[in-house]
Amino acid sequence: MTSKPSETLSERKRGSGVKVVYDTLRDEILDLTLPPGHPVDEVQLAERFNMSRTPIREALVRLAGEGLVTTLPNRSTIISNIDLLNLNAFFDALTLMYRVTLRLAAQHHRKADLVRIRALQEQFSAAMQAGDALRMIAANREFHAAIAEAGRNPYFHALCLRVLDDGRRLLRIYYQSYDDRLPEQYVGEHDEMIEAIATRDLDRADRLAQIHADQIVLQIRKLFIEDVRQTLPL
Repeated sequence: MTSKPSETLSERKRGSGVKVVYDTLRDEILDLTLPPGHPVDEVQLAERFNMSRTPIREALVRLAGEGLVTTLPNRSTIISNIDLLNLNAFFDALTLMYRVTLRLAAQHHRKADLVRIRALQEQFSAAMQAGDALRMIAANREFHAAIAEAGRNPYFHALCLRVLDDGRRLLRIYYQSYDDRLPEQYVGEHDEMIEAIATRDLDRADRLAQIHADQIVLQIRKLFIEDVRQTLPL
């Protein structure tokens, strides 16, 4: 049985509402406008977006699925905390992910993969020039995801997506430390990676991936160490 036109229209409106709430809150969470631990009130959100609580809840379910919001035992919802206790484990996974996906891409890529990877690098460079951190995060995710896909291993591709998604707020902090103006040398690392993939230089790809991961890890570690020192009582 086909849906009535009114039902289809209602579903379409609700779906549109869910997307608006999801996109807005996701950007605010990733940009740290909504900081870790911040309470999420469905009633206030319904008033803010001028819609019922149903699309609000559906948007929050999507955000929870990405680990960006957390429902507590008392059924209240907060912006998920950044897992500092497992930061070293995350850094290990990030480094492994960069190394293995870049190496596999150098080995197994096809011509169409390079076209897509280069196009995504152009998007990243444009976002960097504009100082648009959210676009940089999105383009960086797609750039590394395309490299992982070019490696032709679905398991490492899945690992890549999880690590990149889990690290989006850390990457925001990383960009923030440079006032959203990433040093040109770090942007150039992407271009060197592309060249290593194109020339099928596996060892160079591995080496560049390690360098790329190391400078991100060192910068984030430095930021958190400095933050802890600033809050120590005298």
